[in-house]
Amino acid sequence: MRWWKRIGWLLLIWVGSVAALGLVAWLFRLLMRSAGMMPPGA
Repeated sequence: MRWWKRIGWLLLIWVGSVAALGLVAWLFRLLMRSAGMMPPGA
C-alpha cells in the first residue's frame, strides 16, 4: 500500500470520528435543552 493511501485512510477515519463525536454532542445538547436542564442560548 502506498503511503498516501494510508494517510488518506487515516484522514478519512479521523474526519469520520470527529463528525460522529460532533453529532453526538449536538444531539446531547438538544436532548438536555428539551429536558429543560439548560437555559436557552447556552
